[in-house]
Amino acid sequence: MSLSSSEIIVDFRQVVVVLLVTISMLSRCSSGSKCEFKAIFNFGDSNSDTGGFWAAFPAESGPFGMTYFKRPAGRATDGRLIVDFLAQALGLPFISPYLQSIGSDFRHGANYATLASTVLLPNTSLFVTGISPFSLAIQLNQMKEFKAKVVEYHSGNKKGSTTTKLPSPDIFGKSLYTFYIGQNDFTSNLKAIGVEGVKQYLPQVVSQIAGTVKELYGLGGRIFFVLNLAPVGCYPAFLVQLPHNTSDLDKFGCLTSYNKAVVDYNNMLKEALSQTRRDLPNASLIYVDTHAVLLELFQQPTAHGLRYGTRACCGYGGGTYNFHQEVYCGNTKVINGTNVTASACKDPNNYVSWDGIHASEAANKITTLAILNGSLFDPPFPLHKLCDLQHIG
Repeated sequence: MSLSSSEIIVDFRQVVVVLLVTISMLSRCSSGSKCEFKAIFNFGDSNSDTGGFWAAFPAESGPFGMTYFKRPAGRATDGRLIVDFLAQALGLPFISPYLQSIGSDFRHGANYATLASTVLLPNTSLFVTGISPFSLAIQLNQMKEFKAKVVEYHSGNKKGSTTTKLPSPDIFGKSLYTFYIGQNDFTSNLKAIGVEGVKQYLPQVVSQIAGTVKELYGLGGRIFFVLNLAPVGCYPAFLVQLPHNTSDLDKFGCLTSYNKAVVDYNNMLKEALSQTRRDLPNASLIYVDTHAVLLELFQQPTAHGLRYGTRACCGYGGGTYNFHQEVYCGNTKVINGTNVTASACKDPNNYVSWDGIHASEAANKITTLAILNGSLFDPPFPLHKLCDLQHIG
């Protein structure tokens, strides 16, 4: 396929913008700072929620957090999430949830993600299915309020304070803005309207993400990582819950039609970000293909040091998926007159899926390592040159 001269010029301009931003950041990094990024501001759902939902609705119990924290830590996995690993690699502490009032330290950013959040505003019918009220639009408003409070605090405290847990007002242009959201928009109505019905509103999801990036750019943000959607057709929960025939499964045991719809969505997101990039001079807007890593892990777990792909570590029922839709991880319920508990396996480091819906710490770590080496970025982004990346053990 040949490109017109105008398309070539536009593509060349995108490359030039990315190069100029990178050169600018590299020149600032040469001053001796270990990393250009002084903070992370994250927007998302349970895949990157570090405690926001449980701060708002306290209820989490074990075995969540068993691998790293040795206790429930507000994360929907057995240990650390991708955003945790990213923070560690950049030499930052874990990013405090915006909704957590006790023990939070916002000097290095804030995490607005909450479990069950959607990109689009939830409606009444979605609330019935357990969708969070903290949609992306709400998270953006929280970010705006946060910045306003930071500016207000420092303008009224000219001598400064050594005890504040707030960042300096110039932090917003020195931060990494990350997005890991959209899965609930895709999965929440699959049972009700099917994959073809869900496809109808996915363009709105993509548009909302792009619009949010633009608004954050207006607040001073310049570097954005947008993680794409995971292959939900490989997750044990959806393999149990979603209607399908044996013919719908590929040779790896994943749902073909649902995963194809995810690929279509991801391509749509990638194109939308490409279009948005043209409207944001002096910014780097990076599409992060975590889908590729997770799909590989589900399909070939043993090739990456794992054992189980489409089987949950924490669940009930055993069998192929070890997931029962009436007994969620950590819960106990009466089934056929017997008390049963969805308990955790002893070796979550061998599983791709923690609880049938979310990735294990092991899978999150492998995915983060791929992010850090730059293999998932579009366009390419030299993160390893901008920061002295720290070891993530």
